[in-house]
Amino acid sequence: MAYSITLIPGDGIGPEVTRATVRVIEAVCPGIQWESVEAGEGAMARWGKPLPDVVLDSVRKNRIALKGPIGTPVGKGFTSVNVGLRKALDLYVSLRPVDSLPGLKTRHDGVDLIVFRENTEGLYAGIEHEPVPGVVESLRISTETAWRRFIHHAYEWCRYNGRRKIHLVHKGAIMKLSDGLFLRVAREIAADYPYLETHEISVDHLFMDLVLDPTRYDVLITDNLFGDLVSDLTAGLVGGLGVVPGANIGDKYAVFEAVHGTAPDIAGKGLANPIALLRSGAMMLAHIGERSAAQRIERSIRKVLADAKHLTGDLGGKATTDELTDALIAEL
Repeated sequence: MAYSITLIPGDGIGPEVTRATVRVIEAVCPGIQWESVEAGEGAMARWGKPLPDVVLDSVRKNRIALKGPIGTPVGKGFTSVNVGLRKALDLYVSLRPVDSLPGLKTRHDGVDLIVFRENTEGLYAGIEHEPVPGVVESLRISTETAWRRFIHHAYEWCRYNGRRKIHLVHKGAIMKLSDGLFLRVAREIAADYPYLETHEISVDHLFMDLVLDPTRYDVLITDNLFGDLVSDLTAGLVGGLGVVPGANIGDKYAVFEAVHGTAPDIAGKGLANPIALLRSGAMMLAHIGERSAAQRIERSIRKVLADAKHLTGDLGGKATTDELTDALIAEL
């Protein structure tokens, strides 16, 4: 089939890892027409805003996008493009698979878990104000409607993908109303899935457990802030943000992205590792029904990592982005 997919190259190393990812994807799925649009620093200079309408229009038309890393100034400057995309397109599910990969030396082996993060509410709703000088209030938004659709999506995904053990991650002992609402809705939905095993765990207990033994966890469902922290922590258990994929999914649209930073110190030097974005691209292919192509990409990544002959510097090797990409395509 022929597909039209929005491509957002991003900032820093974004264009490099995006080019590499497109090369590999086209090797297994040549029928894609890429519609490249600019967001982030380049768009700010050209359009006066980091998320111009042309980007949103493209995703709304194509229904699916692949996005490289986009930088966000800390404490100043423009607001997060990533958050803007999630809000504008109502991408209420963040899906982050985290699994051990061959050839990467980590403290734990056999990690294979999924992090589901609610994407639109919580503290990341970004509702802040300064009522008096020196005092800032941030509102944590929690609604039954948002929880219900998000948790239902997560349970349905588990049902269709053979995942059987779910942990609801919360801080209900302190945030009794907001996390209490999350737990109430989750318990109601869990009752409709008696063949799935559901547990509840406080976020601080989970963090300790993940460091000690992450292999006992299968699926984690949680809010926006906790999900951000948990997904990065678990990524560190399997080799870092450079090897884990990510997706933001709504009822109509989906954006698949690299979750690492823009690495401006190596941008343009041909040293960037494209595996995180490539694995996100494989998730994208599976999402549109190209499961065989997605599986081929995953197999090639695992084989090249296991061989350890064409790894970039962050993975312990000396290969360039192109050399790693060539090895992945040769393995295909």
